[in-house]
Amino acid sequence: MTVRLTQYSHGAGCGCKISPSVLGDILKNNMAEPSANLIVGNSDRDDAAAYLIGEGQVLLSTTDFFMPIVDDPTDFGRIAAANAISDIYAMGGRPIMALAILGWPIDKLSAEVANSVIVGAREVAAACGITIAGGHSIDAPEPIFGLSVNGLVEAKNLKRNSTPEPGDILILTKPLGIGMHTTAMKRGVLNAEHQGLAVQQMLTLNTIGRRLAELPQVHALTDVTGFGLAGHLLEMLTPRKLAAEIDFSALPLLPGLAGYVAAGVIPGGTTRNFESFGENVKGIEDAFRRAVVCDPQTSGGLLIAVAPNALGAVKALFQDAGLAERCHAIGKISGVGGTIKVI
Repeated sequence: MTVRLTQYSHGAGCGCKISPSVLGDILKNNMAEPSANLIVGNSDRDDAAAYLIGEGQVLLSTTDFFMPIVDDPTDFGRIAAANAISDIYAMGGRPIMALAILGWPIDKLSAEVANSVIVGAREVAAACGITIAGGHSIDAPEPIFGLSVNGLVEAKNLKRNSTPEPGDILILTKPLGIGMHTTAMKRGVLNAEHQGLAVQQMLTLNTIGRRLAELPQVHALTDVTGFGLAGHLLEMLTPRKLAAEIDFSALPLLPGLAGYVAAGVIPGGTTRNFESFGENVKGIEDAFRRAVVCDPQTSGGLLIAVAPNALGAVKALFQDAGLAERCHAIGKISGVGGTIKVI
């Protein structure tokens, strides 16, 4: 019997995330403030915690897990692993070890299927040069899988999501629309010519983050996941109350999104995202624009804020890595105000 994992869960991938506004209520008065050694805690809303361990080295630690976003169990494991490890790359780090997190409905899905999930995760971990050294599992009503990942980065190369500077150019490395494609997949309405495109993007590793971190003119770095482009960009802007301008026509998109929006194939996470931060995003009154910039991504691309005079160096870095087609300039840090304007 062919197993369709997505039929066993109410959500999918990073679209399962609790909305930003509700998360804020949950974490209220429960923030780990930075200290002499804990230089990045959860009060920063960054991709990983960062702990200074001495001799200029920083330990990075992150956890990420979710319900199935694809039906194939091996691909589910691969995507979950790529998504979790991305948090280390998004802070300029090198992953060194991971632990698995598994929730499994043992009365509905066999141990063999769970084994396939872990096999997929191990494949991606090996490609990143690390081992899944252990983990923890529970009997759960829905399948859940992810990783807790540790990494290292030199303190001078540590990248934050909250430190862009006025005038910075914004670069995005993967097309948007993963949420819409995977929702169409789950509903059985994904066009034949679009099969596999979202999976291909989700399995693309963000290893380029390590090399970007070596450029001091790269002022801020994050990855775009469940809060969508707008949500993660606002996390960049809010600490310094900066503003950004996004050129909608410059955004890289998966094919067919206009058709999916017209047909109502929109993830629930899109609505939760818009309700949480839509008032801070101008120029998305149009349903298509709103669906794109609020679309929850799983294992999405890196969002980079770089000084204009270093744009050539960043493009050369992507060219050297064979990734020239992934360096999309989509806008800029335009001033102050804590808002995004989509033009």
